[in-house]
Amino acid sequence: MHKNDLLLRAAAGQDVERVPVWLMRQAGRILPEYRAVREKAKGFIQLATTPELAAEVTIQPVDLLGVDAAIIFSDILVIPEAMGLPYVMEEKKGPHFPETVKTMADVDKLRVADPEEHLHYVASALRIVKSELNGRVPLIGFAGAPWTIFAYMIEGGGSKTFSKAKKMLYTNPELSHKLLQKITESTIAYLNMQVRSGADLVQIFDSWAGILSPAQYSTFSLPYIKQICEGVTSVPKTVFAKGAFFALEEMQNLPCQVIGLDWNMRIQESRKSLGPHKTLQGNLDPCVLYSDPATIKKETEAMLKEFGKRGTIANLGHGVYPDIDPEHVKVFINTVKEYRFDQ
Repeated sequence: MHKNDLLLRAAAGQDVERVPVWLMRQAGRILPEYRAVREKAKGFIQLATTPELAAEVTIQPVDLLGVDAAIIFSDILVIPEAMGLPYVMEEKKGPHFPETVKTMADVDKLRVADPEEHLHYVASALRIVKSELNGRVPLIGFAGAPWTIFAYMIEGGGSKTFSKAKKMLYTNPELSHKLLQKITESTIAYLNMQVRSGADLVQIFDSWAGILSPAQYSTFSLPYIKQICEGVTSVPKTVFAKGAFFALEEMQNLPCQVIGLDWNMRIQESRKSLGPHKTLQGNLDPCVLYSDPATIKKETEAMLKEFGKRGTIANLGHGVYPDIDPEHVKVFINTVKEYRFDQ
């Protein structure tokens, strides 16, 4: 039992006293306390793979910001690494894969990850967090969507266009589907391990959904997300597909409870496209948090009014940016907590 179960009730579409709130990337560089812990580790990857440190930064936003959920501190790219394709995190540049997938032989060399063997540090971190939270708030687990993971494995890092990855979809669909299936099977096993280790809800991040055409998205992303949703059955699931406004109607058929919206998705249109049975999460533009507290309060209240109280989880439309003032983040969180729909 959770002392604060607002997130889980909202995900289930139940009545809530107020809208729950958390932030993507809430455990991170906005907090000086996070930066202090990171100093103890030799880089991001060591921080993410040291259970005690990952647990510490996971819990910080609950204590310091007052959010209604913790999300485990990790990275979506632990999956390709567990499959046999390691990455490095370059300071100020982001993730980089020294080797990429180019041929069917490269795909054949990759394994379906065994999370108990290759991702045990995430399970350990989850168990520590679960114990230390002691039911205060729910704990969110997560993974990247297969298309987004595929994009990094083919491209070798971040990209404005992911043209190499998209080229592979067009020129070698057989390779593409085989790799996507391996990623999917690895991800299902990984998320189920997270649930066994204490995750109360899981989120699937399709960060690069919006660079695909609607036809490509229907072929190379949604079927694999559907498999994951079908393969993780014991907790609620959130699908956040950034930029995929064109796929919302199709997403109403996904066996998940929550759909995350980015700030370009109109709330009422999204509700109409998704139907009455999905909880919506989002979708304040993170850049609003650079403005003054009065503006943050006004924009947050306008968002909440449009969402409505039932079937809503307040969040940003993407992760919070690292140079945003934590006090401004608190204004957003407290505005959600204090908002009353009868005012």
